[in-house]
Amino acid sequence: MSNQISPLAFVHPEAKLGENNIIGPFCYIDKNTVIGDNNVFQNSVTINFGARLGNNNEIFPGASISTKPQDLKFKGEETLCIIGDNNSIRENVTISRGTASKGETVVGNNNLLMENMHLAHDCVLGSNCIIGNSTKFAGEVTIDDNAIVSAVVLCHQFCNIGGYVMIQGGSRFSLDIPPYVIAGKEPTRYAGINLVGLRRHGFSNELIDHIHEAYRLLYSKGILKEGIQEIKNNLQITPEIQYIIDFVEKSKRGIIR
Repeated sequence: MSNQISPLAFVHPEAKLGENNIIGPFCYIDKNTVIGDNNVFQNSVTINFGARLGNNNEIFPGASISTKPQDLKFKGEETLCIIGDNNSIRENVTISRGTASKGETVVGNNNLLMENMHLAHDCVLGSNCIIGNSTKFAGEVTIDDNAIVSAVVLCHQFCNIGGYVMIQGGSRFSLDIPPYVIAGKEPTRYAGINLVGLRRHGFSNELIDHIHEAYRLLYSKGILKEGIQEIKNNLQITPEIQYIIDFVEKSKRGIIR
């Protein structure tokens, strides 16, 4: 099927469109953009230079994809904003393209990005994530798969957020948030295991207990390195436990306590 393009939309002649896309009135699609199949752009969506979109995404009014980075070091270099498949990108979401640092901002598949949230330059957002209204990620943040980040959360640049986390609304943080946990309170800190989320994803009670014990050992020592050693000495190293170990050992900013 051919694309349905409103006569009130602007599509640059150099834009590359797949098939069966619906492009509503007042949408703007720039040059150097590649769009897959079966996407729906409601009215007033802006797809800027450098955007690469997959298939079956729905983008709501006012969203702006592949915007110029809000980074004073950006000198107009050709960079990308890569969006996967089956994402719901709600009203007024802004996603910047990359800078010379990494060259691309990446969003995976099956994400719900709620109204007015911002993903800055060179961020990497995994798949199956839910990001709440007005949440803001600064540059070069990585969010792993299956994370839930509530509304009005402020995340410092270069932070990493582990998979299967639940982050409380209104949180502000400048440290990494390790996988499988609830992060909340003020200041943002470890508030237990994301029990409901893990059960929803089919984690067994035994595995959840195993993860809980890993964090008990990790936080039992004043120095995280010693906590990691406690885990290695006392627990069976399943892939989930290895993920925790790797995340903490690779953390440059340190993790919440």
